[in-house]
Amino acid sequence: MKHSAAFNPAIIAAVLAVGSTAQASAGQSPAVVELFTSQGCSSCPPANANLVKLSNDPNVLALSFSVAYWDYLGWKDIFGKKEFTDRQVTYEPALGQSGAFTPQMVVNGHQSIVGYDLSEIRRVIASEPALSGPRIALSANSVVVDAAKESPAAADIWLVRYDKGIVQVPVARGENAGETLAHAHVVHGLQRLGMWQGETVTFPIPAASGGLKRAIIVQEPKGGRILAAASD
Repeated sequence: MKHSAAFNPAIIAAVLAVGSTAQASAGQSPAVVELFTSQGCSSCPPANANLVKLSNDPNVLALSFSVAYWDYLGWKDIFGKKEFTDRQVTYEPALGQSGAFTPQMVVNGHQSIVGYDLSEIRRVIASEPALSGPRIALSANSVVVDAAKESPAAADIWLVRYDKGIVQVPVARGENAGETLAHAHVVHGLQRLGMWQGETVTFPIPAASGGLKRAIIVQEPKGGRILAAASD
């Protein structure tokens, strides 16, 4: 006998619950997980692999920032930029760190972990309250950050340009010589657009190009908490 799910009250209730949850989460910002990594760091591949897994989660904005301070070890990270190193260094005092290190994952600009253990990463993400900052609207050539519902903290608005795919990088020298390292959501550009102080603001931004996606992060200054985020 073929059983029809259409008349099963339990299944109907479950479907309605899933739909309700999807609607409730649709307007929320994703959790932001930033991995600071280097192709010249032998400790980084496990964290890179975990970011690859996180990149498939629609509730997470996973971003890989390649730092440049390990380039002297024999391999220059092909994605490394000084501004990415600067971003990590800015985080450390607020996170209680004595200096920058790799790998490091920063969750919502608020918690720091090494990133070796995927279950730990997910526990940290789950422990963070949902981002409840202003609504962000991305269009082809501009971004609008809405006015605050309550008295806000001032915040920087960042434009991130990243590759949404997975890139395999063969490493010829240094600590990872002979390895091919997988990278997900590699950041290629980081730009501060301006300040948000609670009022609606609009900024022109370049259209997505070169296969790169765009993300907007609204964040308290000096490596503070992330208030809201959105991506293409």
